[in-house]
Amino acid sequence: MSPVKPGYTRPLDLRHGRIDMSHGSGGRSMVQLIEQIFLSAFDNPALAARDDHAVLTTPPELALGGQLVMATDSHVVSPLFFPGGDIGCLSVHGTVNDVAMAGARPLWLSAGFILEEGFPLADLQRIVTSMARAAADAGVPIVTGDTKVVQAGKGDGVFINTTGVGVTRPGVHLSGSLARPGDAILVSGTMGDHGVAVMSVREGLSFGTTLLSDTQSLHTLVAAMLDAVPGIHVLRDPTRGGLGATLNEIASQSGVGMRLSESAIPVRGEVRAACELLGLDPLYVANEGKLLAICPADQADALLAAMRAHPQGRDAARIGSVVDDPNRFVQMTTALGGQRMVDWLSGEQLPRIC
Repeated sequence: MSPVKPGYTRPLDLRHGRIDMSHGSGGRSMVQLIEQIFLSAFDNPALAARDDHAVLTTPPELALGGQLVMATDSHVVSPLFFPGGDIGCLSVHGTVNDVAMAGARPLWLSAGFILEEGFPLADLQRIVTSMARAAADAGVPIVTGDTKVVQAGKGDGVFINTTGVGVTRPGVHLSGSLARPGDAILVSGTMGDHGVAVMSVREGLSFGTTLLSDTQSLHTLVAAMLDAVPGIHVLRDPTRGGLGATLNEIASQSGVGMRLSESAIPVRGEVRAACELLGLDPLYVANEGKLLAICPADQADALLAAMRAHPQGRDAARIGSVVDDPNRFVQMTTALGGQRMVDWLSGEQLPRIC
């Protein structure tokens, strides 16, 4: 038998191994986990320094009047893997999009992992690889992070928190408080894809076709939109609570009402059918790769054209308008010509969806 080399550490068993409490202890096992799974996937100069912080370069936009933007999001989706994505890429896309909705260019991400004792290392590696691919595709590196381990039964496999930092263009200011009566409301594509994709796996349902999550980073679409219409008032990604909750948030922030046309809101036929089967309203189903925009009505055609010219906005539509309403109601004309309230979501329609 060959003698064991001094300082030798057995590599992680990435096929059959599982997280144990030593992986969060601060000792050799934790260093091994970080090196073999996280550092190897997220490799970049900031991480390679192996400090508890990242040293960042000042973006040139700041010298021209741009502003820093920071957003954070925690991801607890169940199941962890779903058609079209997983918790890994979702955690990157969600935070990149939160930064982008400020009209900002995303620059850096941090990632924090809460791992449950017993979680398979193979699944963790799959999630981290997906995160690394999503970050590389977006051009937004993960420059710092943290890992904690909790006892079996005290978590749910893995939770991920990501924080993003970006910088706005000089002169760009977007906020949910800036919607004005007369503004047009647009969406970049079909509603409800992500939520129904997750539910189809969770409930073991088949709808005769594969429903895929729309999870994706939207900052290049936002950049194209701002190139065409710098005077956009509001951008928002309708994630948890869907389009209905997001519009109510904006109406409340801006002190306005909204009028929608149901027939103008794009919803895939299979999503609509799934919602009918499950007793859901697609207006309240989560999206992870769509946005809504509010802009002056006389610029809506130019904005819609710019959105449709981008691959992520080919199904974009103008769905309604902002109105003067002290009650801040969101109302919709139905496909049959009636009127209905699109109120705040009551209770929890879809648990653990993002």
